Amino acid sequence: MTARTARTARTNTTSTAVELDELLAAARELSLAGRWERALRLLDSASCATPGDRARLALAAAEVTLQSDWFGGTALTAARAEHAEKQAPGTVGGSGTGRDPNFDWDLGFVRLRHDYLRLLRGDGTFRPGPEGKDPEALTGLRRRALALREDGPDEVRRGWASMYLGLIADNLFAERTAAPAHYEAALSAGETGGDDLLAREALRHLGDHDHDDGDHGRALERWERATALGARAGMVPGVLTQQLLLAVLARDAGDEAGATALAREIARWAGALGMGSVHAQATAFLDGADPTAAPQESGS
Repeated sequence: MTARTARTARTNTTSTAVELDELLAAARELSLAGRWERALRLLDSASCATPGDRARLALAAAEVTLQSDWFGGTALTAARAEHAEKQAPGTVGGSGTGRDPNFDWDLGFVRLRHDYLRLLRGDGTFRPGPEGKDPEALTGLRRRALALREDGPDEVRRGWASMYLGLIADNLFAERTAAPAHYEAALSAGETGGDDLLAREALRHLGDHDHDDGDHGRALERWERATALGARAGMVPGVLTQQLLLAVLARDAGDEAGATALAREIARWAGALGMGSVHAQATAFLDGADPTAAPQESGS
């Protein structure tokens, strides 16, 4: 398939031309739905004539593998991010001249999120807080997030950097009081910029702080809204992890039967869809674990 933005991407077997933007949007929607293998096959079947378009394909693949690593428990992002770097215009592999600052920012953000995931869950086990982690790695990650916020070419990208500054403070440094201001900035950017996924992520973690503070009504309001935003964006694993937080509130309210029924369905869906980490969270909840124990695991 050929892709085009007015340019085209071409499959290996046909000369059918499709808009590159449409191809990338389709792959992103498949990824959000948890169809990571299908999204990668779609991207890998396409070819583009220009270095810039080849770089966009490679970057999209890296973003898909990051979702797969996060929710499916794979370990694919490092190689795909390296390939995207080599495809960038202005490099030997990518050829061409000049670097696209948006591409560099987006690839840097993929790498930031991947390194955050490795520090949080590097051995497959959720390990929040700074204990047992390289202080230089933690400090360097925060420094990179600050630089991404400063260099973000638009409000939404700066909002995503703010979101990860909050997550890094919350989940890696255990600085609970420092995180909400970053989440509020991310929420404002998501709402102003029309990014449902950013708003969802911010609401998810602001609701976690409400829950820790004992304001379960406010937590319910934020978490229900986050669930709806994730559903509108087609983010199946994110909706499941968000529903698990609603099960937490049901348990808190004394509705153990309702909490158990919801968690069982989450586990059933996650297992059927191959979402290993989501399935593990749901089954741990059924065994009595509290997924909101501070610091909370990120559900990006």
